Amino acid sequence: MTKQSAVVPEVVAPEAVVVMQPGATVPASSPVFPYPPLKAAVGLPIKKFLQKQEISSGGRISSWDEHPSALGMFEEIVSLSKGKKIVMFLDYDGTLSPIVDDPDRAYMSKAMRAAVRDVAKLFPTAIVSGRCRDKVYSFVRLAELYYAGSHGMDIKCPKFNKGNKPVLFQPASEFLPMIDVVSKLLAEKTRAIRGSRVENNRFCVSVHFRCVDEKRWVELAMQVRSVLHDFPKLRLTHGRKVLEIRPSIEWDKGKALEFLLESLGLADSNDVLPVYIGDDRTDEDAFKVLRERGQGFGILVSKVPKESHATYSLQEPSEVMDFLHRLVEWKRLSGKGHPRV
Repeated sequence: MTKQSAVVPEVVAPEAVVVMQPGATVPASSPVFPYPPLKAAVGLPIKKFLQKQEISSGGRISSWDEHPSALGMFEEIVSLSKGKKIVMFLDYDGTLSPIVDDPDRAYMSKAMRAAVRDVAKLFPTAIVSGRCRDKVYSFVRLAELYYAGSHGMDIKCPKFNKGNKPVLFQPASEFLPMIDVVSKLLAEKTRAIRGSRVENNRFCVSVHFRCVDEKRWVELAMQVRSVLHDFPKLRLTHGRKVLEIRPSIEWDKGKALEFLLESLGLADSNDVLPVYIGDDRTDEDAFKVLRERGQGFGILVSKVPKESHATYSLQEPSEVMDFLHRLVEWKRLSGKGHPRV
């Protein structure tokens, strides 16, 4: 199969938007289970693969010395921001809301919403999630933010002035019919596995196994692989007790971060400090981009040390909220000429 150009057709939306035309390329194919491949002949590697979702971001276990607390290092963080424009990027599940058994009930608290709203008043702020963009917006409900759903494959920039049209960027639009078919097939195929849940996130599909008996994890993984066998243009990645089916295009949360910086006119600026906070394996793509740029930093949300491209850490959403509060307080006081940390 030869490479094909992913052409984005105009998207019919409830409101007028400006649809950006990307030049993404579809690779010939990709392994169904690339992190690492699941082997049907041996059950143990599959089980270990699935068990690792809660304790590791994909490599060896590190120590907190490698990723010190962003709260404990707050003075260092704000000193790095001197003379720079901070841009905030926030994952949703496990970062702004707790991880829950039912993904439809992953509500953020009113206090967290207020903290994010205050941050957005001072810094450009984006939510970058694996969720469907409309779904994550229904949780956050802050129109002034940038939203990147489906791991960055569905980006909407806000309209700042009356009459302006929001910008919509969807580099995987041609995959929408395929994703819909696969979602329905997976729902049917996994129906008999109690506790499994298939979530259609529009440009990707999530198969949750948090509530599945561990004895049936291997069976679930094999059911997913059997469906994907007939769809070589899709690939499978994983997060925290969730399998993610995505289009095989060169696009992820790191690419979304770069696109959003470009949209803000800051892609080539030396005076910008991007800060990305996230808890999932998929957030590592954004952490890695920041390290490679040598600009900004990632903050990993985790209760246990993990190998990560992030620079700092926070242990849970409550600490994320504390960090956002301190950032707002610092910015407001520094604006008055009396900064304190």
